[in-house]
Amino acid sequence: MTTRFPCPYLNADVELSEDRERHIAENHPDLLPEHRDRIGETLADPDEVRRSKRMGNASLFSRWHSDSRGGKHVVVVVVSESTFKESHWIVTAYLARKLVEGEQLWKRN
Repeated sequence: MTTRFPCPYLNADVELSEDRERHIAENHPDLLPEHRDRIGETLADPDEVRRSKRMGNASLFSRWHSDSRGGKHVVVVVVSESTFKESHWIVTAYLARKLVEGEQLWKRN
């Protein structure tokens, strides 16, 4: 089953497939399943959005959480494509101490 999260920055919903959710849970168990709600919070109200250095059509949404393992950013990587119809989906998500990758596209004032 695919979950959809609203993302005002993209003015669209972002999809999280079962396969991608399983990938995140297996590779980033510090985030999933315990902090699943933080993925939606990060997409709905990010602190910052950056362009991915690795994938030109991906954006990194981040939000600081002081109560995540002593304070960490939740980073959600979203791929956007507009071949026939614009679509956005989560490739991965993880916790990070610092944001190092990519050009800043937007930052909360």
